Amino acid sequence: MGSLFVIMRTWVATGILSLQASLSLAADLPEPATRADFPTPGATSVLLGRDLFFDPILSGNRNISCASCHHPDHASADGLSLNVGEGGIGHGKTRRATPENPPRTLVPRNAPALFNLGAQEFKALFHDGRVEIDASQRFGVRLPKGQHLERPLPLLAAQALMPMVAPNEMAGQPGENPVADLVAQGQITGHSGAWQAIAARVARIPDYRRRFEWLNGRGEPIHITDIARVIAAFITYEFRATDSPFDAFLMGDDTALNNDQLRGMSLFYGKAGCASCHSGPFQTDHQFHALGVPQIGPGKGHGPKGHADHGRGYVTGKPQDRYRFRTPSLRNVALTAPYGHSGAYSDLGDMIRHHLDPETALAEYIGLEKATLPQHGLPGPHDPAMRDFDEVLAISQAITIDLPPLNGSEIDALIAFLHALTDPISTKGRLGPPETVPSGLPVDNGTADPS
Repeated sequence: MGSLFVIMRTWVATGILSLQASLSLAADLPEPATRADFPTPGATSVLLGRDLFFDPILSGNRNISCASCHHPDHASADGLSLNVGEGGIGHGKTRRATPENPPRTLVPRNAPALFNLGAQEFKALFHDGRVEIDASQRFGVRLPKGQHLERPLPLLAAQALMPMVAPNEMAGQPGENPVADLVAQGQITGHSGAWQAIAARVARIPDYRRRFEWLNGRGEPIHITDIARVIAAFITYEFRATDSPFDAFLMGDDTALNNDQLRGMSLFYGKAGCASCHSGPFQTDHQFHALGVPQIGPGKGHGPKGHADHGRGYVTGKPQDRYRFRTPSLRNVALTAPYGHSGAYSDLGDMIRHHLDPETALAEYIGLEKATLPQHGLPGPHDPAMRDFDEVLAISQAITIDLPPLNGSEIDALIAFLHALTDPISTKGRLGPPETVPSGLPVDNGTADPS
């Protein structure tokens, strides 16, 4: 940290910071993120996980993969506020509904970026933390109601199980395929459940069967947790983001940040109060806060009219947790728009301004002009919660943040600093998509729109 004090003396001399403020900032800055914050997955697991991540074999109708919503070309997400999962084609902003099997609804929450989710400090995943470390649960991980782990798994691997059995994401609708039928019947776990039906599919593919035998030993049947484990290994390796200019600065490179970024950093860890929630090496406190983000899309079926999303409150059952969502990491945040659990804001500056006056921003959010939706063909309106005065009032009354006002120049400096959290090595992924996958199904490798 010696170089940090050298540069802070420069800030004091040039009037950027007072001496007292500079000393306070030094105490608040986190340690740099390093590879030691992550498990070290083996190459065999990573490469096997990559194939499965891009292989539509894991979806009920064999037409969508993990990468359809979490693609390296789109900073491990999809560039959309809300996606067309099952029933869509293409990826990113070109994704659209298929006329042969159109979607029933938009996916109700924004697809979050995957950067650094394999880090050991993460204890809860998804916007509402519904998959979380919990010593009271079987194998120490809590899953949503009606689901449980059949074998031990790390947190990220447990999370990877969920989209496979979500009807609007990968499973499909009842009557379309056996996996969707099992999900509809509530049969997810066990030898005859949906997860094991997916694993049996994978086991019928010789190349997958052979590679899992290399990992697990000959004669050991492929279990769904084996699949989830290698997918997590791939995500951990592919989307580790620890080599940003900010990390270089923390490790002693005084030239890593320009003056605007330095000013933004001093605001972030000082006056602006960003670090009260976005703390630690990955800029998250891993807690849940109510920001009053506008609720667009179909909602999660909560509330009397079904278009609400109670977030953490639905998981815990506590009224005081309604409308709270997990603090996201800000690594590569400049590339991962749209923002918020509903993807309500496509512009980073708009999202910052919302934080500064959430009640007003919520009240003035009209229509969907600040969102980015796919070509879905679904009947509207697509913001029913925002047309419900009582629901907007409930969202507003739950807000838990109170930050000081900032002027336009200060907001610009914050944006400049947030760009300094971009790790250029991670933004496209370290390996990228494979040319082919063992199932023989088409791979959307990002080079063309598969129309």
